[in-house]
Amino acid sequence: MVIGITGGIGSGKSTLSEKLRDAGYAVYDTDSAARRLQNEDAEIRKKIIAIFGTESYIDTDLNRKFIAEIVFKKPNLLQKLNELIHPAVRADFKAWSASRAANTYLFLECAILFQGDFLNLVDKIILVKAPQSIRIQRVMKRNNFTEKQVLERINNQMTDAEMVSKSDFVIDTSETDIRKMDIQRFIEKLNL
Repeated sequence: MVIGITGGIGSGKSTLSEKLRDAGYAVYDTDSAARRLQNEDAEIRKKIIAIFGTESYIDTDLNRKFIAEIVFKKPNLLQKLNELIHPAVRADFKAWSASRAANTYLFLECAILFQGDFLNLVDKIILVKAPQSIRIQRVMKRNNFTEKQVLERINNQMTDAEMVSKSDFVIDTSETDIRKMDIQRFIEKLNL
C-alpha cells in the first residue's frame, strides 16, 4: 500500500516523513527526487536551460534561487517546469517502489500530490496542515526566507481547505507535535 503525505510548505510533512524513516518505513520525497533529477539528468538539464537560459545552472547544479525568483512570479513558467519535472519524478518513484515491493507500506511525500498528477500513485492520503501564520514562521526560520518569499510559495499551492475533503487522514501540527508521536500507534490508528 502506498500512502501519500501532502500539505503546504511548512506544514510538517518532512517531520512526519523523518519520523516514519526513523521507525523503519520507506519514504520517497518528491522534492529531493526532483532536485536530484534536475542536477543529474542531462536531458532535463538541457530542457531547463532551453526554458530559463544558462543562468539556470551553476556548473551541474540547478540555480534554485534564480529559478525560484522567476517561477513564483510567472505561473506559466512554473507550469512549464512542472510539466518537465513531474513525469520524470513519477517514473523515478515507480522504479523506487518496484524495488521495495516486499514492503507492506510505502510513503510518498509530495506537496503537490493533487495538482502534480501523483494522486493515481497512492492508495490513501495523509494531509499534514497548520495555520498559515505558523507555516510562514517555520519556513522563514528554516529556509531564511522573507515572509514575501514564503507567501509566493503558499500562493502557488492548494489550500488546506481544498485538500481536507480529498484526504483520508488529517494531522493538524498546531495541535499535534509530530516529533513526539508514537509512529507505530499512529500507523495502527490509520486502520490500513
